[in-house]
Amino acid sequence: MIKEILNSAESRMRGAIQVLHDDLSSVRTGRASPGLVEKLPVDYYGAATPLLQLASISVPEPRTIMIKPFDASTLKAIEKAIQTSDLGLNPNSDGKVIHLNLPPLNEERRRDLVKHVHNRLEEARIAVRNIRRDAHNDLRDFEKEKLISEDELERGEEDLQKLTDRFIEEVAAHGKTKEAEIMEV
Repeated sequence: MIKEILNSAESRMRGAIQVLHDDLSSVRTGRASPGLVEKLPVDYYGAATPLLQLASISVPEPRTIMIKPFDASTLKAIEKAIQTSDLGLNPNSDGKVIHLNLPPLNEERRRDLVKHVHNRLEEARIAVRNIRRDAHNDLRDFEKEKLISEDELERGEEDLQKLTDRFIEEVAAHGKTKEAEIMEV
């Protein structure tokens, strides 16, 4: 039973790390990356559709993202989505392809991005701790129902804490990597 709880907690924590990874990939660094615009919602016939499903996204140069819509009629909707997003980029269109030129980041913008990353990291740490709390409550409930002994409860709590510490360190590692990418000139 304890192993099931720990396995469930581990898979949920892994999910929290994956969400963090996806969030951080959309944060702009000094280089162009398809992850910057992949999840951008585009109004496609009244439904918010991720840009990735409407166009191919490539990086022909280090500071340029090229977006080629599968359907030419979606070009204007994609341009509008980029302009209204918080990316701060102006799309350049030639009627078939959209080019996004990323200007170099200034120091102030880099600091803002680092703050944003720190907020995301804190959200991930909170998610991991909430998963730990839920698993801990499950362990206590099993002990109250006499399904496990006090010793098994203690061992389970220790294993749960080790698991939590491992994932909190992983969150910190993701944060350091992303912060270094952002601050790199």
